[in-house]
Amino acid sequence: MTYNSQRQQLILREYGRTIQDMADYCVTIADRQRRQECAEAIVAIMAAMNPQQRQQPDYQQRLWNQLAALTAYQLDIDYPCPISQPADMQHPAPLKYPMQRIRYRHYGHLLEASMRKLQQLTDAGERQALCAQLANAMKQDLYDFNRGALDERKIRADIESYTEGTVALPDNFTFQPITGGRVMEKSRKKKRK
Repeated sequence: MTYNSQRQQLILREYGRTIQDMADYCVTIADRQRRQECAEAIVAIMAAMNPQQRQQPDYQQRLWNQLAALTAYQLDIDYPCPISQPADMQHPAPLKYPMQRIRYRHYGHLLEASMRKLQQLTDAGERQALCAQLANAMKQDLYDFNRGALDERKIRADIESYTEGTVALPDNFTFQPITGGRVMEKSRKKKRK
C-alpha cells in the first residue's frame, strides 16, 4: 500500500492526484495530435470540476496556465492562448497574522475590545445596554465552545474580570434563552396567536 506522503507532492492540490496523473501521462504521449487531444480533454475535466469559474473573463487562460503548471511547463502542445511562465507570475506576500494575547480564547479578541469600550462608556443607559448585549454574546460563545461549561454565573464573573470590577450585570438581569443553538432575542420571537 502506498501512502500519499510517499508519493510525489501535488502541484495544484485543488485538482487532486487523478488530474496530476493525467497531466503526467499526457507529457509522455509521443504523438503530438494525441497529446493535443489529451490536453484538451484534461482541460475539459478541470473546467467541469470548477463550473463556478466559467463566469470569470480569463477562465480559459487560467485553465491552460494551470495545465502547464501541472506538467512543470514540459507539455509540448499548441496552446490556444499564450501561457504565463513561472517567472511572470508573482505570488502575493503572505499576510501577517495579528498576534495578541487573549485572556479567554473562547470569547475572542473582539469581545475583549468591546469590554474595553464598555469600561470607557460614561452614559449609564448605554453602558447597561452594551453590557446586556455582550453578556448574551458571551453566553452564545460559551455555548458554542463547550455546552457543558455554560454557566451564567461564569459569564457574570468574566464580565467583572474583564472590566476589573468596574462593570457588573444587575442582579435582576435575565439572559436570553438559547433556542436551536442560537441566543434568541425577545424582539425577534414570533408572537403566538
